[in-house]
Amino acid sequence: MTQENVAAVNGSRRLSPQEIADILRERIRAGDLKAGQRLPTQAELAEEFNVERGTVRQALRVLQDDGLLSNVSKGSPPRIAEVTPNSEEPQPTMVGLASRLTAAFSAPEVRIDAACLTAESLMLALGEPIRHIHEGRIRPRSIDARILLPSRDITLAFPVQVDGSGDDDPVHQRWLDMRNAQGHVLRHNLRSLRSSHGIDVSVTFRALPFTPPVKLYLLNGTEALMAYYMVTRREELSDSGTLDMYDVLGTESLLFSFDSAAGQRDAAFVDESQKWFDALWETITTDLTLS
Repeated sequence: MTQENVAAVNGSRRLSPQEIADILRERIRAGDLKAGQRLPTQAELAEEFNVERGTVRQALRVLQDDGLLSNVSKGSPPRIAEVTPNSEEPQPTMVGLASRLTAAFSAPEVRIDAACLTAESLMLALGEPIRHIHEGRIRPRSIDARILLPSRDITLAFPVQVDGSGDDDPVHQRWLDMRNAQGHVLRHNLRSLRSSHGIDVSVTFRALPFTPPVKLYLLNGTEALMAYYMVTRREELSDSGTLDMYDVLGTESLLFSFDSAAGQRDAAFVDESQKWFDALWETITTDLTLS
C-alpha cells in the first residue's frame, strides 16, 4: 500500500464498507492484487483500514457481488477472481460513462484524458462522481483532467450545413458556442472541489487541428472507452431560421470499454490509446482558451 493510502485510511474519519470495497477494487484494476491471489485476512484488512471486522466483511460482500472474489468461505481469505474477457454489452455514452467515471474517481489519484468534439458527454457524466464526492462516498486526493477539443479555426468535417457554408456559418458558430459553454461548466464543476473538499484539481484544454472521428476517454491509464461519432442529417430551429445540417450522435453513441485487467488485447488497446493521446498532446495540438 502506498504512503498516500496509509494516510487516507489512518485519518480521523472511518472508512465505510463501500469506500474500502472501492479501494480494493482499484487495487485489482491496477494489478496490485492479481487473479488467483488471496486477499489479506479480515483481521489484517481491519487493521490496515482502522475499522471493525464487520466493516471489512461488508466490503468483501460488495466485491463478491461484483464477481471480483472467488472461493469465498469462512475458513480462509477469498481469492481474486480470474478475469474473463470483457463481454459486457456496449451502452450509450450517457448510460455507460458516468458509472465508469465514478469507479475511476475511487482512486486516490484520478487522471482523465478525453478527446472529443465537445465536452457535453463528459460534462454530464461527471455529475455522478462529483455527487459521490459531496456525499462522502469517495474522496480522491487529486484530479487531473486533460481534454482535447477541435480548434475553432479549422473547417470541421461535422457538424456542417448540408448546402455548404458561407462566410457566416451558423452551424459552426453553434458548435463553437456549445464547445466553450460546456468546457466552462466542466472546468467550474471540477475546480469547485478545491474549495469544497480540498482536492487538488487541474483541468487543461488543448486544441486539435482536425475533427475527431471518435470520442475517446482514458481513465487512470487503465481503461479506455471509445465511441464512434455516427453522422446523421437533421434539422434544428435557431434564431437565424432552420439549420439543415450533417451532425453526429454524441451522448447516444455506443461506448465500448477496454480494460487493462481484461487480458492482453484490451491492455494493448489501452496502452496504444494512451500513447496516441500523449503524442497529440505533446506535438501538433495548441493551447486552447475558452471564450
